[in-house]
Amino acid sequence: MHGPITHTMFMLVKTTTAWLAKPPKERFAFLGASIEPILARHPAVKMRFFDAEAFSARVSDVIVWETQALGEYQAIVEALRETEFWGTYFEVVDIIPSIENAYASHYEVAPVGG
Repeated sequence: MHGPITHTMFMLVKTTTAWLAKPPKERFAFLGASIEPILARHPAVKMRFFDAEAFSARVSDVIVWETQALGEYQAIVEALRETEFWGTYFEVVDIIPSIENAYASHYEVAPVGG
């Protein structure tokens, strides 16, 4: 592979009844007080959040993490595990690490689909 590698992790999570029982205002307060500071400490990691509950019974949301600094991603996960996010409000069902178009870089070809 050439150049820095961007790692993408797909974190599949399912909301718990404890999260759903909280009024939305309290949910957003928790995110602001507990999660936002963790993310702010690790600017090398980009996070995106996707709602999936209308399409999947297995998971309610997919969190997509992107970084070239795996240690920074790991630090976020370790910090999340020390909050109520992990296990109390969300069940982490699976984490799927990946590298976009790694085959194309390996074989030095253009990726399928551009």
